Amino acid sequence: MKIKEINRIIKTDKSNHYIWGTDCDGWHFVKTDNLSVIKETMPPGTHEKLHYHEKSQQFFYILSGKASFEIEGVEYILKQKQGISIVPLEKHKIKNISNKDLEFIVVSNPISHGDRINLE
Repeated sequence: MKIKEINRIIKTDKSNHYIWGTDCDGWHFVKTDNLSVIKETMPPGTHEKLHYHEKSQQFFYILSGKASFEIEGVEYILKQKQGISIVPLEKHKIKNISNKDLEFIVVSNPISHGDRINLE
């Protein structure tokens, strides 16, 4: 088997970067019509607005830090190496409740950008 450097290897510093919320960062690792894989970072104390997606289901996996998810009015606390799934139409938001950056992977199917209904 021949080993060579190819563009299939995903690196944060080579991915499409964007800023969301006040000071939060995101990097698109995979972005197609049917699948989105993003690494996001939220500084301490930051949160997003309550919202839902009509078609997209999402899975969040915590890499570091501690997150509070509000899903349909119920709070779930997740820490490193834990994940949570959110189905279409579930009202949800995430908040960084740790004193360091919250880093996580969010997988959406189909993509959630353009399928977001803000409630706040």
